Amino acid sequence: MSHVPVHPAVVLHDLTFSWPDGGSVIDHVSGAFGRRRTGLVGANGAGKSTLLRLMAGLLPPGGGHITAAGIVEYLPQRLVRRPEDTIAQLLGVHDALDAVRSVEHGDVTPELLDRIGDDWDIKERAVGALSAAGLDVDDLDRTAASLSGGERVQAALIGVTLRRADIALLDEPTNDLDAPSREHVHDLVRRWRGTLIVVSHDEALLELMEDTAELRGGGLSLTGGPYSAHRLRVAAEQEAAARALREADTLVRAQQHRRDAAEQKIAHSERKGRADATNRRYVPAVVNDRRNAAEKAQGARRSRLDDQTDTVRAARDAASSLVRDDDTLVIRLSDPEVPAGRRIARLVGGDGRDFLVRGPERIALSGANGVGKTTLIRQLVPGHAGPPVPGRPSAESYVTQVGYLSQHLEGLDDTRSVLENVAAAAPGTNEGALRDQLARLLLRGPVVHRRARSLSGGERFRAALAQLLLADPPAQLLVLDEPTNNLDATSVDRLVDALTAYRGALLVVSHNRAFLDRIDPSSEITLDRNGVLTQVW
Repeated sequence: MSHVPVHPAVVLHDLTFSWPDGGSVIDHVSGAFGRRRTGLVGANGAGKSTLLRLMAGLLPPGGGHITAAGIVEYLPQRLVRRPEDTIAQLLGVHDALDAVRSVEHGDVTPELLDRIGDDWDIKERAVGALSAAGLDVDDLDRTAASLSGGERVQAALIGVTLRRADIALLDEPTNDLDAPSREHVHDLVRRWRGTLIVVSHDEALLELMEDTAELRGGGLSLTGGPYSAHRLRVAAEQEAAARALREADTLVRAQQHRRDAAEQKIAHSERKGRADATNRRYVPAVVNDRRNAAEKAQGARRSRLDDQTDTVRAARDAASSLVRDDDTLVIRLSDPEVPAGRRIARLVGGDGRDFLVRGPERIALSGANGVGKTTLIRQLVPGHAGPPVPGRPSAESYVTQVGYLSQHLEGLDDTRSVLENVAAAAPGTNEGALRDQLARLLLRGPVVHRRARSLSGGERFRAALAQLLLADPPAQLLVLDEPTNNLDATSVDRLVDALTAYRGALLVVSHNRAFLDRIDPSSEITLDRNGVLTQVW
């Protein structure tokens, strides 16, 4: 049964949202979030990120409305949209900081004083909070791009606390974070006071929630307790639903048997009536009376049977609707036929030690945020490598077919549709084949015509994956940078299956230790802050 918050902070009233192409994402959703920590879960593409943006007022609803009790702050998945954005802008304190500086230079207009409010010490508080989180930043005018992906997430989270939001909306806040950074985020969440709504696939983070809301099939349900409590509730409901469906199936079969037996009796009676008339055993008037009476009785009997059949089938349909039968990804990586001894790639540490990747080896590359893992692996991808830096690690590929899934999926052109993006990556493939591949990745119907900028994190990943899967010839080396960031548990399962069956070489950067263990890497190499590569095993 869905949990109902006693003192709601955010209430959704018959909320509806559709994209301009007609694709419906939120369909008459009603529900409430309490003044607590709530994890918002659901399958990829269910509309979780869209719902957060609606609650933040960044998207106008197509119908219904939202009531929020206080100031709402929103932390999106993609934190830095322009290269020139500063750390102050990432923190969301640039307006107050600029106003303080203007006042210090003699401008004391009321508008500036209003912008400052109680934030005269905003610079000191910001630098202090960053330092407490292990981020050595004393110049808030530095570009946010100078921070690693994980450091940017930490800074943005700190900004939410600095702005004293009543309601904080976080979209995948632990993506890209190494273990220490992730633990810092977890600690922030543990100490959070006020309303917090978090979309995440990080199960450890979801276990810190006091409530769990699920967006599914256009509806919102709320479970009191963390994600594990939600899973137990769903499992119990599904067990009961499956049992009810089996019982309903039994009733439908039994009713069908009764219907068949009754039809046989009716047919026998009709044949006997025709035989009596043919043999003239009775006078015509009697025959007609008997026929009319039989037809009325048979019609009434058929009507009762129809009603009974409709009733049991309706019960069966109702039971079936409660059983989850969600679509899952179909990921098939083509066999690149890489020989066992073939040289695939070479990684060179800042100290000159090198590591060769041969044949279909699978290498896990680990290291703390900011050490340069992404910079290193991009050197293996044609068109992505920058000039080598003396004393820093480098990499070179000995094969030309390299498939690359970047951490932020930069390979997608935000101004183009899903179909246009995939077509550009596979120019020799006809539209039917493109649509078939997208359908296997659950990108169907109007969504293929949506621009990439409007996609959810999971949808962006699947569109980028379609580009990879359609490569001809297939990739001999796959380079994956945090591939599980935007995937639900079922999609991660399908990705693991595909990578396990893949017969090419694999280089994976991931902070998801459970995922790395499941793909069973041949070895793990770590990169430290001095640029030194070390083989762990």
